[in-house]
Formats: sequence, structure tokens, C-alpha cells
Amino acid sequence: MPTVSVARDRLFAALGRSYTQEEFEELCFNFGIELDDVTTEKAIILKERHLEDDNSSLDDEVIYKIEVPANRYDLLCLEGLAQALCIFNGHEKIPRYTVANISKESMLKMQVKKETSLIRPFVVCAVLRGIAFDEARYNSFIDLQDKLHQNICRKRTLVAIGTHDLDTLQGPFTYEALPPPEINFVPLKQVKHFRADELMEFYKSDLKLKKFLHIIEKSKVFPVIYDRNRTVLSLPPIINGAHSAITLKTKNVFIECTATDLTKAKIVLNTMVTTFSAYCERKFEVEPVEVISFDGNSSVYPDLSEYNMEVPLSYITGSIGVPLEVDEVTSLLNRMQVHAEQAGLGGNNINVSVPPTRSDILHPCDVMEDVAIAYGYNNIPKRKLSSLKPLPLNQLSDLIRYEIAMNGFAEVLTWILCSKKENFEMLNRKDDKTTAVVIGNPRSSDFEIFEVGDVVLLDEKKDVGASNRRLLAALYCGANSGFELIHSLVDKIMEVMGTPFVPVGNSAGYYIELSDEPEFLSGRQAKIIYKGRRIGIFGIVHPEVLNNFDIPDPCTFLELDIENFL
Repeated sequence: MPTVSVARDRLFAALGRSYTQEEFEELCFNFGIELDDVTTEKAIILKERHLEDDNSSLDDEVIYKIEVPANRYDLLCLEGLAQALCIFNGHEKIPRYTVANISKESMLKMQVKKETSLIRPFVVCAVLRGIAFDEARYNSFIDLQDKLHQNICRKRTLVAIGTHDLDTLQGPFTYEALPPPEINFVPLKQVKHFRADELMEFYKSDLKLKKFLHIIEKSKVFPVIYDRNRTVLSLPPIINGAHSAITLKTKNVFIECTATDLTKAKIVLNTMVTTFSAYCERKFEVEPVEVISFDGNSSVYPDLSEYNMEVPLSYITGSIGVPLEVDEVTSLLNRMQVHAEQAGLGGNNINVSVPPTRSDILHPCDVMEDVAIAYGYNNIPKRKLSSLKPLPLNQLSDLIRYEIAMNGFAEVLTWILCSKKENFEMLNRKDDKTTAVVIGNPRSSDFEIFEVGDVVLLDEKKDVGASNRRLLAALYCGANSGFELIHSLVDKIMEVMGTPFVPVGNSAGYYIELSDEPEFLSGRQAKIIYKGRRIGIFGIVHPEVLNNFDIPDPCTFLELDIENFL
């Protein structure tokens, strides 16, 4: 989980009181975060420079390193932490964030060119008017961008944030994608002009920026944002222009987030503007920007509307295991920065309004978790489970594991996740887009989704759009194919399950039929039919598939859905 470093005294000032270390650790625990370390600014700098204590004049300010949940982006800076803890302690009310009421004609505009779809298709923008920076606020503003870049932005691959002094620019703005030699500007912290292709070489020796170059350097076009005078605001996701750099004197901040993932871009923009709108002249108010697509469609950002859901009281109390009244639950949710009230007169449901700061709340289970945190996990009474008997599916799985092991097979545990290429292309299969579940934002292209044991399949009947099925997979590999050994294993499993072999078409037991799947040799494969339903397949693996996996010997493979036996 991410760790946020904050100055202790500044945090305590924002909280309105001082704490002993033990008191603050208890507050953190009650809120669901953790005080991970206590150090000083001097110790951090000396460690970074690999130096011993040199008795220099470095600042001895106490720094708290606080571990926060990975999906609580609103807690990634002092401002967000302080606000959340003040509301939790009952010292502040939940803010209501608003978008400035201005006409579309008066809004700043961002025109998106068609070529951006080739590399980084989305951009969202907003303005913080009348912001008041001091050194601490400015540093926190920059640090939040860095934290977001490392977290939800996935090191700028999904989203890159650009912040600019609006008073140095003139709208409207354009978001374009141009060949690198055509882009020329003075980058941040530099004094001379560079072409974009020259910058790629220049930053290869920069310890901070070189790790982002791969995102765009092989593209024929680079994304770039211009103002009306063709002044470069930024070359996302690499560097901003020096012309519009923000300073302590900046009063109006223009924020742009370019992205490959529009949903995450909206979350990042909302996090930036809600956190620092507290320092604006009109507190918690954000000026919108109209983004106009190349096809003429337009959208206004940021979207600070609240997400509403109705949650049954019985679901919350039943999941936590504590009897609570509606007013108790609503009070606990308000402490967690979630607006809540009773649904209807005398109703047992709760209307929840999720503010734009709480993008982590997606489902009633998230609401229930917040209630449990505010109530206090240590206050939930301990109780013995009504039964320790294993689930029938797990009992069946253990029985089948035992029988297969008795037949001379060795059990293995493979990767939980494997790539789409391994699931389809290397098996000679085509993805029909109706069965396999794909992770929306995999950590790398080598892992998407597939579970050995539990296989995840698309399922429109489920609220999450997918369901798990428990499957058995068995493989024989040797000097010969071993088809007869796998066939006998099928018969043994069916015998253990008390299922007789019956003639084709008889639903009183199981039988096999010729199948035609591309991962197996034609004429050397069969599907298993049980009570009129196909529950599995086995066959000699096709030589092309073996070659794809660098397997030199012939193999026979079995896949069987064991949930059908329950």
C-alpha cells in the first residue's frame, strides 16, 4: 500500500490539536490507516544522499510516514488526510463540491484533434481560480501529482497530469499529436528550445524522466498541448513547458490530464481539484472546461456529481454481525465522508450519496466496510462459526485430487493468471469475446486472467458480470501420447462419482462423442456428455500447440467441469 509522508506539526495544526505518538497510532488504527514510521526531514535527506550525520543545518522537522489503502486516492497528501480525520473525529462536516455556474460560451475550451487517437486519446481539464499557495501547500500540490502518477496513473502509462499557470496562457487550447520534429519548445527547468525527438535523447540520462520515455518514444506522433498562441503547455506524459510553470505566486491553475483510460483520468482530475479547491477564494468550487472532440461531441469537466445508491440495513448489519439502527449507520457513514440518510419514512434502507472524493466506493460492500471501520473492528463481538464443515465443492475437489493421485498423477500448482496469447493463439483457439474474462488494466501484457481450479467465465446473470467454475485439468506427456491412460482416468473419475457409462443419447449416466476442437488432433479427441450436457473434453494435443509451448513430447489432455457432480 502507498505511504504518505507528512510533517507532523503541520498535520496536527490541521487537525486542531496535538497527539502523543500512541494517541495518533490509535486514531490511525480506528480510521483504517497505519502510522508506518516516524523520522525527520534531515534523516530522510541524509539517507537519500547516503551520508552520515554531518551536523548540518538540515531541518529536524518530524515526519510521519502513514500507510493508506491503495484505492484511497484522496488520502495521498496531507490535505486529504487531515480533512478525512477531521470529519472522522466530528470536527468538520463533509464538503459539498461544486462546479462554477458559468455558461458554455464563457468556458475555456480544449479542442481535441483526431490524431491523438493514435497514441493517447483522452484529455480532461479544470481550473482552480484564486488559489493561495505557500511553500508547504505548493510542495504538497506537486507531491500529490507524483503520488497519483505512481499509483492510479500506473507510472503515467494510463494518465499524466499537467498543471499550469493560467495567467501565462491564452485559451482556447488544442490537444494534438504531431511528428516529433514538428514539436519545439523550452521544457520545464531548461532554458533552450528542444525538438521533441531531441528531448527523447536528452532525457535518457535523466534519472527521473527516462523511465517514462518508453511510453511514447517509438510512436510516429507525440501528444502535445498548445494554447491559442501555439505556446506548448506540455508534452505528455514526459514534461511540461517552462513557459506555464506554476510558482508560489500563481493564482489561477489550469489542470489537464491526458490518458489512455478515461475513467481513471476523471478520478485523477477530481482528486486534484477537490483536494486543493480548499485553498481557492471560493472554497470547494472548481471552474469547468469544455473538451470538444474531433467528431464535434463535447463534454464538460470535472464531473463532481455524487453517486447515489440504496443499501439495505439488513445487508450492513448482517455482514458486520452487529445490530444497528438506521440512524446509527447513517451517523457512522457521515464520519467516513459519505452522505447517508434513511430511505423513506420508517424505511430500513439507507440512501447513500458518494462524493467525488470517494471513487473507491463502487458497491454496497464498500459501504458496509466503511460502517465497520467507523464502528470499530475491535468493538465487533467475537463469535464462533456455526459450522466448520467444508463446502461441498471443496470436499468434492479433495476427493477427486486423492483419486487422481492414486492413479499415479502428480498434482501441480500453476500460475493463477496467464496471458490471452496462451489461452487462445497458442492453443489454436479463437477468442469469441463471450467466454474469457480479461483484466481491464493488467500489470503487464504477460498476465490477463485464467485460474487453474477456478476458471473465471463471463456471466450476465451475475452483478459483477462473471462467475467461477471449478475445473479439473489432467495431462499425460511421454514417449507416446498416452490417450488410453487419460481415457481410463475419465472412466475412473466417473466410477468414483457413481456415474455409469451408457449408450449415446442415454441421460442416465455419461458417454463420449467425437469432438472437433483446434487444440487437439482431429479424430483423436472426444467430448464428455453427462446427463445430456457437455462437461468436459480430452484428446491428443495438436503438434502446433506443443510447438507453441516448446514441448517436445506427445501429450494427451483432459479438462472436466466437476461442479456438475454436485
